[in-house]
Amino acid sequence: MSERRIQVGIVQHSNCANLADNFDKTCNEIRNAAAQGAQLIVLQELHRSLYFCQTEDTELFELAETIPGPSTDTLGALAKQLNVVIVASLFEKRATGLYHNTAVVLDSDGSIAGKYRKMHIPDDPGFYEKFYFTPGDMGFTPIQTSLGKLGVLVCWDQWFPEGARLMAMAGAELLIYPTAIGWDPRDDKAEQIRQRDAWIIAQRAHAVSNGVPVISVNRVGHESDPSNQSEGILFWGNSFVTGPQGEMLLHASETQEQTAVVEIDMARSESVRRIWPYLRDRRIDHYQDLCKIYRD
Repeated sequence: MSERRIQVGIVQHSNCANLADNFDKTCNEIRNAAAQGAQLIVLQELHRSLYFCQTEDTELFELAETIPGPSTDTLGALAKQLNVVIVASLFEKRATGLYHNTAVVLDSDGSIAGKYRKMHIPDDPGFYEKFYFTPGDMGFTPIQTSLGKLGVLVCWDQWFPEGARLMAMAGAELLIYPTAIGWDPRDDKAEQIRQRDAWIIAQRAHAVSNGVPVISVNRVGHESDPSNQSEGILFWGNSFVTGPQGEMLLHASETQEQTAVVEIDMARSESVRRIWPYLRDRRIDHYQDLCKIYRD
């Protein structure tokens, strides 16, 4: 079995109302990760701005940009300069009145290797994403890069085993989740811990049941609710990287900004899948009801 190792960098940070400051921070931390040896660098969800979906405001569509566009131009040039692959998360303006929550992958030559439009769109207090984002229409297709096939999904997608499975079935070698998730500060500590642990467990389970590593990158810090209808969101950090058995390879701070790099042994997926052949034993002849919303 040939050896293949990848150095993975994660960039976890807080955000402010100044877009230029946020983007400068992100780019500086990409350079920091590359200086630590990272070959693949994953950013958090919607890293250019505050998490604007706490309220419904038509003025906030001004945050959207095209792909290709200013951010992908800058990130592509940075990827080429540093010889790294970057997974970024942008508010995409596809057309007037049509917007997506989109992850875009910049390859090490500066080109756009591909993009993924978030498929599962939440609509909950403080997370009014259906107002802003049209559900993705590109399916669950891995993105081929110089480092391999990346199964890129986004945040709320991480709670659904179907997306992870379909990416793995299409040949994804890594599952990647740019994320923006946090607590309602009014929840008691026990409830906060349950939510955070469920989030980690769900994604580690994707690694286990598909035999592939998982990279999940969240933001940190408190962001106020502009409408003053709530106490805002306290983003819980805890960005992490697992191996193909769900083993923790890197686990970032709950409260602090952090850029970190960890090595992933890509050959382990082959070894693990030989021992745990989930794909072999799937009973697709009895899964038809998965195409129903619910079995009444």
